Amino acid sequence: MIAETVVGRGDRAFDYYKRINPSVREAISEVHRCEPYVYAQTIAGKDAPTHGEAKNSWLTGTASWNYVAITQYILGIKPTHNGLSVHPVIPSDWAGFEATRIFRAVVYNIKVVRNCEISSTRLSVDGELIEGCIIPIPPKGTQEVNVLVELGCS
Repeated sequence: MIAETVVGRGDRAFDYYKRINPSVREAISEVHRCEPYVYAQTIAGKDAPTHGEAKNSWLTGTASWNYVAITQYILGIKPTHNGLSVHPVIPSDWAGFEATRIFRAVVYNIKVVRNCEISSTRLSVDGELIEGCIIPIPPKGTQEVNVLVELGCS
């Protein structure tokens, strides 16, 4: 998932996520044989005698890695030393999303929208356009920052 977002393929990244998401696998729970809220370390492949069966549930870092992949790469909200990076790589059929993130004691209200009138991503912080995707650390005493990310439709 992470690699697909790095090269800008949000549709593929989200497809991979859906393939291993425990709640999506509920439809095949008799084959998957794992609780519908638990990530498994692996899922038996088509050549295995137990094709589709989950292996090593509860013993894995898969849930935490998926959290990182989803929040920091697909939604694109990632803490950095220089500020909060907001660089979403979402599926093409998403109109956008809204998120709230607390970073260094500041509340960031983030709104991501598709804007087919632009060709590249635009990021504005409290109404002012900024270059790049890293929101600079606000002045001391700032409690809230409003972020708008406009994604082109290309």
